[in-house]
Amino acid sequence: MNKYVLKNGLRVMIESIPTSRSVSFGIWVKTGSRYEDQSNNGISHFIEHMLFKGTKRHSAKDIADRFDGIGGNVNAFTAKEYTCYYAKVLDQHLPIAVDILSDMFFESQMSDVELAKEKNVILEEISMYEDTPDDTVHDLATRAAYDGHPLAYSILGTVERLNAMSSADLRGYMGQRYRIDNTVVSLAGNVGEEVLELLEKHFGSFDVNGADTPLEVPSFHSRALFHKKKTEQNHLCLTFPGYSIQEKNLYAMILLNNAIGGGMSSHLFQEVREKRGLAYSVYSYHTSYADSGLFTVYAGTAPKQTREVYEITMELLNEIADKGLTEAELTRGKEQLKGNLILSLESTSSRMNRIGKNELMLGRHYTLDEMLERIDQVEMPHLNAIMKEIMAQPCSVALVGSSEKPLAGIGREFIVSSAVEKTTGE
Repeated sequence: MNKYVLKNGLRVMIESIPTSRSVSFGIWVKTGSRYEDQSNNGISHFIEHMLFKGTKRHSAKDIADRFDGIGGNVNAFTAKEYTCYYAKVLDQHLPIAVDILSDMFFESQMSDVELAKEKNVILEEISMYEDTPDDTVHDLATRAAYDGHPLAYSILGTVERLNAMSSADLRGYMGQRYRIDNTVVSLAGNVGEEVLELLEKHFGSFDVNGADTPLEVPSFHSRALFHKKKTEQNHLCLTFPGYSIQEKNLYAMILLNNAIGGGMSSHLFQEVREKRGLAYSVYSYHTSYADSGLFTVYAGTAPKQTREVYEITMELLNEIADKGLTEAELTRGKEQLKGNLILSLESTSSRMNRIGKNELMLGRHYTLDEMLERIDQVEMPHLNAIMKEIMAQPCSVALVGSSEKPLAGIGREFIVSSAVEKTTGE
């Protein structure tokens, strides 16, 4: 893996894999719902869609036809803190991928006709998302924990805000966030530094510079949020403070999460599903941001069982905090994490994602051996201290379902603010 800087200051990360016949190419931009406000929430995701809707040289159909014609894949995604445009092609077709993606990046037309059509597509995407309560509850959980901070904003945005956006709004926002200092190009596969000449040709005229204002670190709030929805199941999330991507204890947190609810052998799966049969889907996960993080437990269960699942989950978490994990669980977790890490590196897409995101968000990189060493360095006292820290303060609760009754009493037991807030829904 090597880092290069083009003449204009654009950072380029290259991981050469000569034995591969493919190349994954990505353009990473530090923009997402975190960098929005209430007036333009959803604009980062909207821009991502619009960059596929045609340039002066390529119509939307041309873009699709060109990649289909070379057997390649092209796509993009928007997260809360970054957006990535990427392609995976045979090594011989990399010049085509760079040409088209750079053209989309710099020369998208964003015509009013295409804007109106794509706005409707995103509104349908929002409707589809709201029809999936086991997705909706995770956004609700973040809203409960971060209480109005931009990290709590929906990536998709709101119907009202999207309807008000114009091409001028999108271009104005791009001028603010799509800057050289906010952008990284990453490549992984059968490619070497000879690609720099190609990148200078297509990205050398990029000249948008600027400076960011400091980000506001979110505060964690213990709240209960309820979204009423006609569902057969209740969807429940319990959320606790976690760790940022910068935190030295991050690998310990990942190992702890795996033991609690990260797989079929985890405490949650074995206790709630296998032993008691109270849920089909039950798991935990940890989300890291630039300066904060969240640890979340999810379960989908029948309304009459919701309170029982909640109580069992809290008892289990408190028991782990009191007694800790076993050495066997720690060893198994380390091997699982190392195995997942090594297997993921067999994909050029995963390698491109790793080096692009690390450069954009961290500005540093760990070798595989360094990452494996960090995992091996985690000891039981680390896990025990983290678990006690997590359980030392109240959690936030999010519930999507037909009734908020399962939340009754939770405020007195675990939530600082006992009021259960309701969101709109059907």
